[in-house]
Amino acid sequence: MDSDDIEIIDSFKKGNQQAFNILVNKYQKKIYWIVRKMVLDHDEANDITQDIFIKIHSSLHDFRGDSKFFTYIYKISVNFCLNHISKKKRTSNKEVDIEDETLDIKSDDMGTDEHYDEKRKQKLLKEAIENLEGQQRAVFNMRFYDNLSYEEIAKILNKSVGGMKANYFHAVKKIEAYIKSKKDIKEIFSC
Repeated sequence: MDSDDIEIIDSFKKGNQQAFNILVNKYQKKIYWIVRKMVLDHDEANDITQDIFIKIHSSLHDFRGDSKFFTYIYKISVNFCLNHISKKKRTSNKEVDIEDETLDIKSDDMGTDEHYDEKRKQKLLKEAIENLEGQQRAVFNMRFYDNLSYEEIAKILNKSVGGMKANYFHAVKKIEAYIKSKKDIKEIFSC
């Protein structure tokens, strides 16, 4: 574990509330992007990120240091998102609006048509990921975006490595099927 994190956590456990602010400043952006890949909405990701840090604050006294602190908060973040997605599905069957907010694309690097096609690709990919079941979405994000090994993913989710491989495989197949089902976009993806 990062020795700075150990010192900061020890200081927090001794009553220094400012120490927690240091951890928030250090990890807030990383946690936000973990959440954002799961919920795909900026405002919702901000709210959930705050809720996660509240949860971390209340459980930090129980942190034993068996793993890296980032692994600890990563696991809390993923599980919190999975619970949020599950609750959201139970409480609302409404379709979530897909924002036009996407990864930054420098329009000066490509022509207008290429820029438009790239934005359409990203929007479609967001829609496809959003249609994944919560655990498949988590596994896909951890493997595809965060480059975690299946072993790391299995440890975070307390599942078997084989199960995580299967989840990722099925997630990719569902994303491919979703993209292929969109006739107006096939030529852009060259599926």
